[in-house]
Amino acid sequence: MSRTATEARHEEAVGLDARPPREILALLASGQQAAAAAVEAAIPDLEAGAELVAQAIRSGGKLVYAGAGSSGLMAMADALELPGTYGIAKEQIVILLAGGVSSLTELAGAPEDDVEQARKDAAIVEPGDCVICVSASGSTPSALAIAEEARRRGAKVVALANNPGARLFAHADVSILLQTPPEVIAGSTRMGAGTAQKIAFNMLSTLAGVKLGHVHDGHMVNLHPDNEKLRARAARMVSEIAGIEDAAATRLLETAAGSVKVAVLLASGAPDADAARAALARSGDALRPAIAEFNEQHGFHKRA
Repeated sequence: MSRTATEARHEEAVGLDARPPREILALLASGQQAAAAAVEAAIPDLEAGAELVAQAIRSGGKLVYAGAGSSGLMAMADALELPGTYGIAKEQIVILLAGGVSSLTELAGAPEDDVEQARKDAAIVEPGDCVICVSASGSTPSALAIAEEARRRGAKVVALANNPGARLFAHADVSILLQTPPEVIAGSTRMGAGTAQKIAFNMLSTLAGVKLGHVHDGHMVNLHPDNEKLRARAARMVSEIAGIEDAAATRLLETAAGSVKVAVLLASGAPDADAARAALARSGDALRPAIAEFNEQHGFHKRA
């Protein structure tokens, strides 16, 4: 058996199958908590990775997620949320999952070894893009091939792996080590390693969203409100940020074509939606300085 942490046997797993169910669950919960705690040490590298992600999106480049198996699913889950949560254009988000869409129903292992196909998949990568490659072991052939090809094509590479000294890190601009303990079920990296990956992706993309100006006071102010729940959420955001009644917030959202940022700026003194959008362009799409601009123009002194 490999001596890497992601393949090692957990020291408390001996006799696991003979234990009472609640004891098994308690050990599994403990394993998940230990995996989550492992993310703490990666914060400096997550910060650096988020900067590369934000730079790529801000400049019009693509954010490419690449992975296989359970790690690929963690990457895909993060990628699919970004357009709705932060209003990032769908064409700027690419998912390279080993085996393609068909692997979602089977998660076969063979595609992760297909280096030739991985290099073909990476042909979509261009200079100015940011590619996030994830592999629990850090040695998945397809992930290695995509990272290497992405660097060759002039893209920035962020690598996530759960083993120290992972081969994947050799091809990365930013290496994020999520050093999780051995799995309670040896080698089942959908568990602890996957949990740490999910947390790391949440942190990475959220910080990138903040850097892009899509978060204000904890609100996702660049969300795409395409159902009743999200339209109600958008109205609450406008109401809370601008300090106006819900009904007025709803009317401003209609005028703003659903944009929370534009609606808030209309409430802050922008004469029309075009003026609000121009202010956002000047502020780098950040709401706070744009609010301050209109408050200053109109002599307002309420909190920005």
